[in-house]
This record gives sequence, structure tokens and C-alpha cells, in this order.
Amino acid sequence: MIQFDSQIEGKKSYFGVIRDVFESHGCSFCSNFEYHEGKFDSILHRDGGETIYLRMPFWTLDGDLDHHATYIQFGKPFVIKHVVNLGLDYDEHSLVTATTGLSQFQEPIDKDGKIVDKSRWVIAGEEKINKMLRSLGGDHIVQ
Repeated sequence: MIQFDSQIEGKKSYFGVIRDVFESHGCSFCSNFEYHEGKFDSILHRDGGETIYLRMPFWTLDGDLDHHATYIQFGKPFVIKHVVNLGLDYDEHSLVTATTGLSQFQEPIDKDGKIVDKSRWVIAGEEKINKMLRSLGGDHIVQ
């Protein structure tokens, strides 16, 4: 994981506005959230079983997620790498998974894989953030 300084850190806005603009730029609101904090993820790079994500954490200042009018503030963004096994997963749960569909996706082999060329991904993350902030305009985000 690589945390980095960004213009988004400390910015405040309404969750629904942010979600709509971020989704239009390929970001997703992580379904794994608490009612007072969450994160947006964007894929910066995918090659085989390795994926490098830009993750932008935030917390609520007023309201609960995932309501449109919830007021949020962003924390320090970071880049993270997940590595998954692309082969078939043969274990004691494979038949249950195949017949019931209970587990569609496997856990990453490495949730925090080693990131090579760190400055490249920090720059890519910051460029993505700046592009989204420009799309929001000054009316929808508070310093």
C-alpha cells in the first residue's frame, strides 16, 4: 500500500453527488462499508491476476451511508495491489460453490502485493483524482 498526498484529502461534499461523478469515471463505491465510513475504488491497471487500485477513503460528517444527502469528507488516498489466482480453485468448497453459487469470487492471494514503480502509480492516482475533481466543479465540493 502506498499512501500519498492529494488535493482530495480533506475535501467535503455530498455522497450522492460524489458517487454519481466518480462512477461516471469508472470508480465504484465499495459495498464493504460501515455506515459512517467508506471508500471509492478505481482500477489503475490490470494484468492477469494482478490489479492496481486507487482507493479513496472517506467518512461521514452528517448522515449515514449510502444516502444521497449524506455529507462526507475524504481522507488520504492510497494505491494498493491485489493478486488473485486465475486458475481453477479445487478444494473442499469447490463443489458447493459450483452448485450453489455461494461464492462467486475468490479472496486475493495477496491483498497488499508489492508495487513496482511506485511513483508511476502515485502519479496515475493523482491524475485520476484531479480529473474527477475537475468534473465536479466548484459548486459540489468544499475546501
